Amino acid sequence: MDVMNRDKLFACIMATSFVLDDLRLFLDTHPRDQEALDYWRKVEKVRNEAVKEYTKCYGPINMYNVNVEDRWTWAEGPWPWEGRC
Repeated sequence: MDVMNRDKLFACIMATSFVLDDLRLFLDTHPRDQEALDYWRKVEKVRNEAVKEYTKCYGPINMYNVNVEDRWTWAEGPWPWEGRC
């Protein structure tokens, strides 16, 4: 398991999540700002790709990314904030 890559992916997810949260607040009051909308799409794409890669390599980053086949796996192993990342 490449811990450095895992840490970088998690840091990317956290940073882009923060940007999207902040941008959402701006877009709530400026819903037609094309530059902000374009930036949203760009950052959202980076975040989604990082979440997809993290989930594929290290497991779900949150309960929405759980692969439910034969059991609920979210509660298995340490959660991201408990050292998974």
